[in-house]
Amino acid sequence: MTEEQLTAFERRILFEDNHVLVVLKEPNELIQGDKTGDQDLLSKVKSYVKHKYDKPGDAYIGLVHRMDRPVGGLLVFAKTSKAAQRLSEQLREKKLKREYVCVCAGQLPPAFTLRDFLYKDTKSNMVTIVPSYLRKGKEAILHAQKIASVGDTNLVCIRLETGRAHQIRVQMAGFNSPLIFDQRYGGETGRGQIALWGMRLSFDHPITKKHMVFVAPPPFEGIWQTYQKELQLLTGQWPTIIEQLPEGTLD
Repeated sequence: MTEEQLTAFERRILFEDNHVLVVLKEPNELIQGDKTGDQDLLSKVKSYVKHKYDKPGDAYIGLVHRMDRPVGGLLVFAKTSKAAQRLSEQLREKKLKREYVCVCAGQLPPAFTLRDFLYKDTKSNMVTIVPSYLRKGKEAILHAQKIASVGDTNLVCIRLETGRAHQIRVQMAGFNSPLIFDQRYGGETGRGQIALWGMRLSFDHPITKKHMVFVAPPPFEGIWQTYQKELQLLTGQWPTIIEQLPEGTLD
């Protein structure tokens, strides 16, 4: 990593200490290396730590949670194995909260919860909603609140209760509200990044126990520009998203 690359990557970091690093993932950036051979964020974080602190060998960086490749937003990485273990525990116990904004089509109620069972076909890399009685799907729950509507589009805040592959994209499509530009799952066709962004991330620091909250809006361009005012307001005041399953959502 050159000095120029180091400086550019530092601009993406919202917080860093000896234990954790919070960084913005760019849309269409891999989280972890795969068969495509494209550069991935985990390798970039390792390279950044190695070069900035002159560490010999390969720097330890723990991958705590994931994000679909087309999606951008906030991610936390662990810089020690102890931090990785404790953050992973928070993720399992639903204390590490990941909240998103999306722009989707259709008519939506003010607030809603979706509970489905999702099955991923590893050959096609497609995820589908399946009946629970088939027992091959994994339970997926999200809670959502509509913030604003313009024409046939809606700005929605979403809190994940589970973290499944393509979860928000598939569940919203199943709710007849596909994400804008998510052509894989029935979204509007056209040129543009999928309208989904990891805007808010909160967890307890794995060592100090201090509660930490990070908020970063998407770039105000494309479809996001339509909702710039609302996104700016959300940056300062995030809504209280429902966390209970209302009647009628279970099988």
